[in-house]
Amino acid sequence: MSRRFLCVAGLLLILLSSTFGVDAGEGNVKKLRVCADPNNLPFSNKEQEGFENKIAELMAKELGATLTYYWWPHQRGMVRRTLSAGLCDVLIGIPMGYKRVLWTKPYYRTGYVIAYLNTRGFQIKSLDDPLLKTLRVGVHRGTPPEEGLAKRGILGDNVIKYSLFYDWDHPEEFLAKPIKDVIAGEIDVAVLWGPVVGYCVKKYAGCPLETVPLPEDDPRNPVTFEISMGVKKGNKALKVQLEEVLTKKQTEIRQILEEYGVPLLAVQTPSGA
Repeated sequence: MSRRFLCVAGLLLILLSSTFGVDAGEGNVKKLRVCADPNNLPFSNKEQEGFENKIAELMAKELGATLTYYWWPHQRGMVRRTLSAGLCDVLIGIPMGYKRVLWTKPYYRTGYVIAYLNTRGFQIKSLDDPLLKTLRVGVHRGTPPEEGLAKRGILGDNVIKYSLFYDWDHPEEFLAKPIKDVIAGEIDVAVLWGPVVGYCVKKYAGCPLETVPLPEDDPRNPVTFEISMGVKKGNKALKVQLEEVLTKKQTEIRQILEEYGVPLLAVQTPSGA
């Protein structure tokens, strides 16, 4: 998913105190130090406009902590350069089960969706639709939908592959490029991570975009994921603190996700690792 989601788990942390980053040099003021991407809407940005920013604010307030950020693109080397370097305490959104961190219980579940203009008259419900062999289909490179299309022999020039990675000069909201191309008629269908599509539907009000959840039809190539928060392995105290807030503020967190158009599925795992 974020690029850490969209690459499935392409997403160690240094030892934290049990009070989530107390800095004795600043009067023992509690800090919740969050690692976040500065240019990755709808998840986060430096202006703190993403839904992970809003969730981080909620968590910090409930913990009685001051929220601070260490900004780094969630791309290759992200964990090594941020959490492992001791520059932050928490990843707000990771796929549950990401092995390099200790994860909390999941606080939402979502997946990939098929998106196209409803004015086209398509009735595409899965990657098995033979129409996809003739349409221009946009996917992010290295994601489950690309693999799913390849397994079905859809490998030709009609599959347009978009990069998940960018440089510092890349414009904001680059993840939305395939949706913008659907709207502009540059491609016919996009198969993307649901939170990206849902955000675009909210943002481009009045756009007649049909969205269909991609069915989970191959356990070897999952297309839905439960999303947790991540801390350093062994830091069970912080994990417990975060989980207590996730339980207490479940309604508020869901409201934030819905405001950003995140397509929500029933969480299947009741507890964390």
